[in-house]
Amino acid sequence: MASNYLEFQFKINPPVPASEILVAELGALGFESFVENEDGITAYILKDEFQDDMLAEVQILDSDEFEISYSSSEIQQVNWNEEWEKNFQPIVVDDICSVRAPFHPKPETEFDIVIEPKMSFGTGHHATTHMMIQFILKNDWKGRSVLDMGCGTGVLAILSAQKGAAPVEAIDIDNWCYLNTLENIERNNVPDITVKEGGAELLGEKKYDAIIANINRNILLNDMQKYVSVLQPGGDLYLSGFYKEDIPIIQEACEKLGLKFQENLEKDQWVAVKFSL
Repeated sequence: MASNYLEFQFKINPPVPASEILVAELGALGFESFVENEDGITAYILKDEFQDDMLAEVQILDSDEFEISYSSSEIQQVNWNEEWEKNFQPIVVDDICSVRAPFHPKPETEFDIVIEPKMSFGTGHHATTHMMIQFILKNDWKGRSVLDMGCGTGVLAILSAQKGAAPVEAIDIDNWCYLNTLENIERNNVPDITVKEGGAELLGEKKYDAIIANINRNILLNDMQKYVSVLQPGGDLYLSGFYKEDIPIIQEACEKLGLKFQENLEKDQWVAVKFSL
């Protein structure tokens, strides 16, 4: 007889970067599948594998930086394909770019990105990813070298390549994101994207015409000088993962490093900002 699963509904505020951290901690404890949603994540673990004190080991649940609550319920053996089909809906950005799973029908959009999100994030559903897609759609990328920091599923790197960017490099500190980006690059037939596992410490002497960093305010502020050091003169820096009220502190840090504010987008209280060197 197949074992039942426990389903945990985590509500997270703010979701970035807490969702990725929570997924990493839960994955290390034996949770085997995750679904991203507007409020946070849904996590699944076999009932036989769960212990009552297990969540006490999840450090982010006690963090003062995030508000995280959860509820749980027992469910029957899960058909993961059905779960993805039920929870992961396709999106279309500005009637130009679609982001969908393999089981969704192909829409009539100029750009079509097919991803299997698995345990990583960046599906396009979150406001920050949505706005970064908008920025890529409205700017010229042909022949430009691009760096996607905190690539998640690789959506932004893939779209940049589809718009003619070359070479494109994608970096993420999370192993699941690294592996998922590799899979999605192959799935979308954009092989000329280099993927690396790590953080800003991987950045060296190589320069980029554009850098995309959809992470969170604290990491952006910490790594800003490194980003600028590898940005070509006249290059563009696209930032997201923070709220509208964070713009002044982000702008101050950027301007101290010689960057000039160009414009920002807003969606659901989140913002994405473009600076140029």
